[in-house]
Amino acid sequence: MVVTVEHAVQGTLDELGTPLSQITFVVFDLETTGVSAGEHAITEIGAVKVRGGQVLGEFTTLVNPGTPIPPFISVLTGITDAMVAQAPRIESVLPAFLAFAEGATLVAHNAGFDVGFVKAACAAHGYPPPAHPVLDTVALARRLLTRDEAPNCKLATLARLFSSTEPCHRALSDARATVDVLHALIERAGSFGVHTLEELKGFTRAPTPEQRRKRHLAEAVPSAPGVYVFEDERGDPLYVGKSVNLRTRVRGYFTASETRPRIREMVGIAARVRPIVCATPLEAEVRELRLIGSAKPRYNRRSRFPEKVVWLKLTDEPFPRLSIVREVKDDRAAYLGPFASTRAADDARAALHEAVPLRRCTDRISPRRGRPACALAGIGRCGAPCEGRQSPEEYARHVEAARRAMEVDAGPVFAAVEARMARLAAEQRYEEAAADRDRLAAYVRASARMQRLRALTSIPQLVAAAPSAAGGWEVHVVRHGRLAAAGVMPRGAHPAPFTAALVATAETVVPGPGPTPAAGAEETECVLRWLEGPGVRLVELVEAPPGAPDGTPPGAGRGWSMPVTGSARLLERIDRAHRAQESSGEPHRRREGRPLR
Repeated sequence: MVVTVEHAVQGTLDELGTPLSQITFVVFDLETTGVSAGEHAITEIGAVKVRGGQVLGEFTTLVNPGTPIPPFISVLTGITDAMVAQAPRIESVLPAFLAFAEGATLVAHNAGFDVGFVKAACAAHGYPPPAHPVLDTVALARRLLTRDEAPNCKLATLARLFSSTEPCHRALSDARATVDVLHALIERAGSFGVHTLEELKGFTRAPTPEQRRKRHLAEAVPSAPGVYVFEDERGDPLYVGKSVNLRTRVRGYFTASETRPRIREMVGIAARVRPIVCATPLEAEVRELRLIGSAKPRYNRRSRFPEKVVWLKLTDEPFPRLSIVREVKDDRAAYLGPFASTRAADDARAALHEAVPLRRCTDRISPRRGRPACALAGIGRCGAPCEGRQSPEEYARHVEAARRAMEVDAGPVFAAVEARMARLAAEQRYEEAAADRDRLAAYVRASARMQRLRALTSIPQLVAAAPSAAGGWEVHVVRHGRLAAAGVMPRGAHPAPFTAALVATAETVVPGPGPTPAAGAEETECVLRWLEGPGVRLVELVEAPPGAPDGTPPGAGRGWSMPVTGSARLLERIDRAHRAQESSGEPHRRREGRPLR
């Protein structure tokens, strides 16, 4: 008998990796004029070079960004235009910083942000992008700390645990605090057998023991479009998601690519994954929304509370007013929305009041029983129907103007608010003008969204088809904006009998009142995105008979259409102003209120 012995071979130093005690780290932090590396600039660099727990050197300098520092950034960091006026520009500072960091591993808290600005500066001034290894203390903290230890991974939170230096949004102080955090996290990682740089980088990407242990949960999941539901031992939903390939997506939750702390925590609790196979990706998207809204899984953040939206209602009473409500109950009233918050609805209401002098008091009033007028009547902002100065017929003209502005024509409101903004800006009352611009934006966006929704929800039945990626056609039946049926027609099949069968088996939809009578706004918007996609063809469109209460406001047209005078034509001007505001790095209601040209 011949016995073959394989001789052990000692690993090379490269294979063993570089011990962390021998790694030179350059821990750095930047202060900037905003959040976009492409649009904003660096105002300060602070860096600390460490090896083996010892500080080898520090680097700090202010940087002249070449543009004014936004006021709220100065409040946050304490860095003003005067402080950087005589500071060097980034093209002078960058070579010195790159030389300081040469041969080191870069470390930052939320490294993507800081490294992104360094790369942008290198690209702008002809330097190659830094090829240094990079460590992110945020990723390390998420891997090593529990929620009981740290409720979040902000630098200030971690510094309270591990550092005597308090971060203060100044580059060198924050870099020093990050050094202490890095050393504490490296010490923690040592208890997991992590002793080299290569092991530390791999450790942040490695799946958790719970992820590895639960991989079997994906074994029975099919490779088909649909919805997946992670459930606990009691069968309660923990998390709901969708995918065009359920098996591939669910398996991803048990690999290193899934790094979200909340989701890793959820995987540790999950006892099973329940797949729901759907005929088409659109059906999967809609089912996901419905399941999240009904089950409210605690690990889903988006779309959990569709019932929390609010509406702006033009009440149905002798002297109507604009009221913020949570439910759409009255089909005779006019509604604007939905709004994500009461504040947004109140902003839209303020914009409408600027153009239409409706009463703002909340009491019910009638022609037969009057009461004293409020101060608004004295300044000409209300016709005082409460005192009988305005008849129901006179007041009805304002009501009709408000209804038309809410449902058909946003132009009068836009013109009235823009005129007020121009007047305020001329008087240098910029804060008030900016507040009016935000109110106008809330009104125009809500109006445009509602008109887009209503164009579909007013149609009793629409059938459309689009080419399927696997061949054949994806066919959907939509009733009052709600997905009522979905199917895939095989290649070569006759469309008439297939469509007839799909329509015959579709969900019966009884519409309710308001702009979204049969489904939530998010579901109808999912359907609209699909309908507006490439290759979609209308198969059938059934309009409501003339005079039927289909929810279409007068002047809005019929079929799948929107009013010519609608708010969509004004969105570009609103969005252009918003982009200018974002590029300045200033928050809402801080910029000068210039007219929306």
